[in-house]
Amino acid sequence: MGERCYVDLESRNGELVHEYGDHVHLISDPLALTWLSRLCHPSCVQPEVNRIVSLLYRGLVREVINREFPKRVVRTETRMREIEERGYYEGTVIDPQVEVTTVDIARAGILPSMVCFEALSEILDPGFVRQDHILMNRTTDSSSHVTGAATHGRKIAGPIDGRYLLFPDPMGATGGSLTEAITFYREHLDGRPKHCFALNLIVTPEFIRKLTASFPDDVSIYAYRLDRGMSTEAALKSRPGTFPDQEFGLNDVQYIVPGAGGMGEVMNNALS
Repeated sequence: MGERCYVDLESRNGELVHEYGDHVHLISDPLALTWLSRLCHPSCVQPEVNRIVSLLYRGLVREVINREFPKRVVRTETRMREIEERGYYEGTVIDPQVEVTTVDIARAGILPSMVCFEALSEILDPGFVRQDHILMNRTTDSSSHVTGAATHGRKIAGPIDGRYLLFPDPMGATGGSLTEAITFYREHLDGRPKHCFALNLIVTPEFIRKLTASFPDDVSIYAYRLDRGMSTEAALKSRPGTFPDQEFGLNDVQYIVPGAGGMGEVMNNALS
C-alpha cells in the first residue's frame, strides 16, 4: 500500500487537508507537484535542476506573501486617467513597507534564498528586504546516522526585531538544522522577529513534529509535498497527521523517502 493523500488530493482553501495544526501549510498545487516530481527524478540534472527549484520557490514565496503579509488599501491612477477622470484603481495591495529577512542556509538553501530575496525585492520596498547567511551542515556518526547540526559561520546583516524571517531550504528532513538556526535568531540577537516561516519543497512528519514541538506558536511551515514513505499502511491510507506515531519519512540514515536524494549535492554537482 502506497501513499494515498497525493492520489486523492483532498484539499481545502488551496491546501492539503491534514491534522498537523494551523501552522502547517501543505500547498495543494498540481502544477508545482508536477515540477517537483520532475525535480526528484534521477534524469533531472543541471541546469534543469536550478531552473525548476527557482520556479518552485517563486511560487512558494508567493503563497507566503499572499497569505501572511500585511495589506493596505491604495488609490492609484491608471493610464486611463489621461482621458477619464475615473481612471483610478482603489483597492488592496501588499504593504510595501514590510521588513523581511530571508536566511540562506548553505548549501542547498543558497539558490532558494536568493530567489526569495529577488521576489521580495520586486514587491516590497527593497530597503526593507535583507538576506542573511548561515554556513551549516548535518553531523553524523560512524554509521552515517545524523547526530545534529554544525554551524561554521554566519553573516547577520542587521536587526531582527519586528521582521518576518524566511528560511528557504528545499528538504525538510529531520528539522535539526532549521531548529538550530531559528533558535539562534530568537535567543542570541536583540529583539524578536514578528514571525518565522520555513519554506520547503518537501517535508517529513519528523520535520513537522520537530518544528511544531520546538516552536508551537511563532513558526509556520510552507511546503509543496509531504513525504512519509516509511510510515505504516494504516498511516498511508489515512489523512496526514491522523496516526502521528506511525508516520515516518526518513530511512536509517535520515534521508527522505521517497524524497529527492541529497539536494545540496544535486544542486551543486557534487555527487562524486
